[in-house]
Amino acid sequence: MQSGFAPVLARYLRVCGLAVLFLAVSRAGAAQDTPLISGGGGFLTSTNGGNTTYTPIIEPLIDVPVGQKWLFESRAALLESFSPRGGGLTGYDHSYFAGLTYLQGDYLASSHLTVVGGSFLLPFGTYNERLSPIWIGNFQDGPLIANLGLMATGTGVGGEVRGNAIARHSYSIDYKAYFSARSGNQQFNSQRSSGGQASLYLPEKRLEVGLSYNRLLQGTHENFYGAHVWWEPANTAFRLRSEFARGHHAQGYWVEADYRTQAFGGLNSWVGRIEPVFRIQQTFRRDTLFSDGLPLVNTQRADFGLDYNLPHSIRILTSYARQFSSQGDRNIWETGVVYRFLFPAWKGKM
Repeated sequence: MQSGFAPVLARYLRVCGLAVLFLAVSRAGAAQDTPLISGGGGFLTSTNGGNTTYTPIIEPLIDVPVGQKWLFESRAALLESFSPRGGGLTGYDHSYFAGLTYLQGDYLASSHLTVVGGSFLLPFGTYNERLSPIWIGNFQDGPLIANLGLMATGTGVGGEVRGNAIARHSYSIDYKAYFSARSGNQQFNSQRSSGGQASLYLPEKRLEVGLSYNRLLQGTHENFYGAHVWWEPANTAFRLRSEFARGHHAQGYWVEADYRTQAFGGLNSWVGRIEPVFRIQQTFRRDTLFSDGLPLVNTQRADFGLDYNLPHSIRILTSYARQFSSQGDRNIWETGVVYRFLFPAWKGKM
């Protein structure tokens, strides 16, 4: 385990060297644009079928502005997992992982267009780009359909354009379009694909509706379709999120709701920090080929969570899930403590 971890960590440190170089260039050329270091760290546990896995994890993120038009950003994941040995053996096995989630450069061409190059998160649905960081999601694990449309890696190596196509007082329309080349690099692995996403936002209703389409352009070409609906009513702490995805071999959906009351002293009271969460999800097989990371049989799952939002960006996550399928029903218990950090790389000029 240790020997396999060392080269991965070495590659990660080399890439971090690039980030340091970006920092130096930024400080020399535009001292008023202070880079930000943020991210999250946590300790997570998951009990599945009576076996408990322990995972300490840290996900650092860096944003490095260079002048008025350029932004370099990257996110990494470093974790170590301890799980019970199988086959009647006592004790725990452990594994390491260290690597970049993405590394990209953004050129802010105009108020309606941003050009992205490098290794970037694929724009499909909402989970991959907006909910996957550990300090954002309400549950430890992603939805069952999270892999659909993400070409096995969740990232692309190539280019992307994104921005706001239309902005009005009553509505706005955002767009994203990308092309990814095939890459066999262990750190920047991707498949040849293209696709995009469009979303409509109604600010008065605080309602967002979006459509996604991605196409695999290597091997057996496949199409992936997605749709999402997010709703956050004004003057409440209620959020409703949902997503549907369809691939060549399977399809499914998830719906998630969470709420915090403001009736007992506001969101920062001890009662207002309590956050009950519920998620229901289903997957449906279209054939028996297993190439998308979804369950091999039709599966239903209900997740019940109770999170607590402590001061100083600390969250306690707890959840219980019951999963139903023809391969057998099972219970999944998860707990964790997550901390969100954010600080400048150095003190900026006033």
